[in-house]
Amino acid sequence: MTSDDLESMSVLGDPVRRALYRFVAEQGRDVGRNEAAEATGVQRTLAAHHLDKLVEAGLLESGFKRLSGKAGPGGGRPAKVYRRVREERTVSLPPRDYRTLALVLAETVDLLGGEEKAEEAARRTGERLAAGEAAGLVEVLRARGYEPYEEDGRVRLRNCPFHVLAESHPLLVCSMNLALCQGMLAGLGETGLVATLDPRPGECCVALASAGTSSKNNID
Repeated sequence: MTSDDLESMSVLGDPVRRALYRFVAEQGRDVGRNEAAEATGVQRTLAAHHLDKLVEAGLLESGFKRLSGKAGPGGGRPAKVYRRVREERTVSLPPRDYRTLALVLAETVDLLGGEEKAEEAARRTGERLAAGEAAGLVEVLRARGYEPYEEDGRVRLRNCPFHVLAESHPLLVCSMNLALCQGMLAGLGETGLVATLDPRPGECCVALASAGTSSKNNID
């Protein structure tokens, strides 16, 4: 943990900022001031103030975009928009460094050629995490940081909880993540869904679809 991380997290102590940050993060796209204000029930000027504070804290990034979707004359003036930054912020008191250890372990698995064993362990872990859970699949995924949302009959995952590792060891981490999700489905007794690899830029590589949905990326 750095002092910058702690300062960034302290910004979310304000309930309005926290609501605005959560709304922008959940959209997975550029969000204008008017939309954010209406969604959180605050005035536009107040929303603009808090959104800019979140940018200053490094939790959001901003830019300008024509929200009408039209280019050229008649498209209107570009409006200020916001989206969540990709950079991670981690706060731990006292400081802990699990990230470095995870990177070392991932490198060890690669060196030993233990990908299959790692997938088996991930699948068993997923089953243990979900076994006996009273909550449904979406709630379990949300609790694990996946930020699930529904699209075209699928449950997609806006956030990859293992983003740093996935960048340095993509094949290993994505296959383990898939196995973990498969394990959670098994632990919940969700026989009507399958976990598939369906990567999308800026999101988790795994999606969950009906067992009857064919996909070239489906891995059982």
